[in-house]
Amino acid sequence: MTAASPARSLRSAVPPEGTSGFLLAILILGVMLGLAVLIGWQLSLLTADVFPKAPPYMILVYILGLIAVMTPFTARLFPWITNWYYLLPALVFLGAFTILPVILTVNYAFTNYSAQNSGMPDSGVRAAATLDAGRRVVTLQEIPEEGGLASYLKCKTPTCAGDTIVLYDEEAAVPFRAEIASVSGNSVTLAEPVPASLRVTQVTRVNRYEYIGLQNFQEIFGKATEALWPVFLWTVVFAFSTVVLNALAGLILGILLYNKRLKGRNIYRTLLILPWAVPAIISIQMWRALFDQQYGIVNKAMGLLGVIAIPWLNDPLWAKIAVVVVNLWLGFPYMMTATISALATINDDLYEAASIDGASRWQQITNITLPLLRNSFTPILLSTFAFNFNNFGIIYLLTRGGPPVEGQVSTAGATDILLSWGYNTAFASAGGQNFALASAIALIIFFLTLAISIVNFKAAGVFEEARK
Repeated sequence: MTAASPARSLRSAVPPEGTSGFLLAILILGVMLGLAVLIGWQLSLLTADVFPKAPPYMILVYILGLIAVMTPFTARLFPWITNWYYLLPALVFLGAFTILPVILTVNYAFTNYSAQNSGMPDSGVRAAATLDAGRRVVTLQEIPEEGGLASYLKCKTPTCAGDTIVLYDEEAAVPFRAEIASVSGNSVTLAEPVPASLRVTQVTRVNRYEYIGLQNFQEIFGKATEALWPVFLWTVVFAFSTVVLNALAGLILGILLYNKRLKGRNIYRTLLILPWAVPAIISIQMWRALFDQQYGIVNKAMGLLGVIAIPWLNDPLWAKIAVVVVNLWLGFPYMMTATISALATINDDLYEAASIDGASRWQQITNITLPLLRNSFTPILLSTFAFNFNNFGIIYLLTRGGPPVEGQVSTAGATDILLSWGYNTAFASAGGQNFALASAIALIIFFLTLAISIVNFKAAGVFEEARK
């Protein structure tokens, strides 16, 4: 009787209560979606084998169809689960845009996946070839690279048994992958005959990616002085200086503009909030033009005062100063608005009582305003630090990560932060589109951000507040 009771409760129409019921619903829905993805993936692979020209989006068709079929079936098994079906869209988007990218990033970090090792046929080293009458032996007219046929095909074994060769017809439109049985000289013996419909004229290899363990991390830490440590140090300095400067500017302006006796304070608020209202992509491009060494207004105005032109975006030190200045321009309105909002929560009676006791305006600020703003500003400062630690936009739009620094790798410029360094490694030509190395950098960024966040939370007493 005791063992049968949970089974009846799961098959009833009344949903389980509490946290355990919520977690059970998430588990059942997650298993249902996982099965739909797994079966849909296998069906898409089977479709690709039977119909090579089938569109890649067939996997989505299969997954959506399976979800539509499995949803009522799951409701029959667990009638109460219908109360939780509103979570399905959230779980789908969570899996597609959060869980899947994280899994792929972790997976690629331990591979050699790049633009070259992409698992696709290498079109740059195609070789002319002919097929014998038995349609099993492919003979290359000439091997494009030195080292023999096994080296050209990047075989795992000297005989190439079990490896793959890619065959093309005259149009070279659709590659045909064939399994290799053995190689000898310039000839490749296939495991199975080539279909009669394919007239082989060219062959090439597959630049497959494979697991290489910790080699990406060894490369990063092996050249730490050329990229990792300089970029990491600047990332911390950039995030910390931004938080300090923006907080000070926002705090001072917020306190000044909250003064009810200040005439025209609403006009000042409107003017000072404009940098926040204008899209950052427009503001940053304008600042890039203003900081131009030869034609920028900043240098032209300083030239009228007898100051020589400053290489704002061409010198490593001045470029960093320019980044901090522009980020101050973009960030202080937010801090100012947060300060004004927090000041509105402070009871005016405290200031009246302090005035009666003879406290000056400065004493009121230091003894009433700042202590009462601490609780409000702590989470704002922590979140601002975390945001600027990965603030890719301003770096990319203002300096493109440059200028280059002598002694550092080409993908890590003077103003590159960790995130932009990973972007350059993955997508810029200088980085060779090394997606695996960029994934390893992303994992390092994750652990560094996690460590810094824990230290910040502990220093701010967030954990102690949570225990209370």
